[in-house]
Amino acid sequence: MNIDFSYDEILFLEGETGTVGIVKVANDNKMLFIATQDNEEIVQFLEKDDIIAVSNFKKDKRAIRAQAYLTREEDSPIVILNKDHPSTKRLSQVLSVGEKVNLNCNITPGTHPEQDVLCSCDSLSGLTITKTQNGVALNKKHDTYTIERF
Repeated sequence: MNIDFSYDEILFLEGETGTVGIVKVANDNKMLFIATQDNEEIVQFLEKDDIIAVSNFKKDKRAIRAQAYLTREEDSPIVILNKDHPSTKRLSQVLSVGEKVNLNCNITPGTHPEQDVLCSCDSLSGLTITKTQNGVALNKKHDTYTIERF
């Protein structure tokens, strides 16, 4: 299933108990900074049609927009927490950036630094979101979505 949207729009995939917002990176050779608990900084180079996916378990579109904006426009780093970090149990919002994102509700927080797995609600689990030139492709049909101005 393909869903087309522009660089100034945000796609919301809505589930029963959570929402995932998706924007395009919009700039070629964008640098994404990833900070780890091991005092490392990883730099990931992105293409303009790569995606930023933000998963929110409160279905809060404002928070999703804010996180996507900070990541895309303000170069806010992604912080990767170790699986035993106490904050992993309190996160209501997580994000992933790249060419493809796999939504999964059965992951252990802090164990997926490769950035292609994103925790989601049950009803969105199993969706794979892959960038396309004009939007994204989903590996299966999902009818509950909206596209809004970003």
